[in-house]
Amino acid sequence: MQYDITDAIIWAMNTATKLLTAMRQNPNDWAMAKLLTVAKQFNMQVRSTGGSHHVFSHPAVRDPLSVPAHRPIKAFYIKRFVALIDQIQE
Repeated sequence: MQYDITDAIIWAMNTATKLLTAMRQNPNDWAMAKLLTVAKQFNMQVRSTGGSHHVFSHPAVRDPLSVPAHRPIKAFYIKRFVALIDQIQE
């Protein structure tokens, strides 16, 4: 079986899409690694200086989103993260 870069891109897109769908359905009990996976797929900038928060931003969106890095991430932040993705897609 030959591994192609296209396969890797499709796999990443499918993973990010599935994660985003799951976040919409159940915003409870998410880890930062999952948010970072989705953010990468949507070309978001993620700023983390080793502190207790990650800041997600995108040129298409005016207001960045700051999310505490501790687990589990509260549903409020997941809902805001999903809304940020929706703004990017508009």
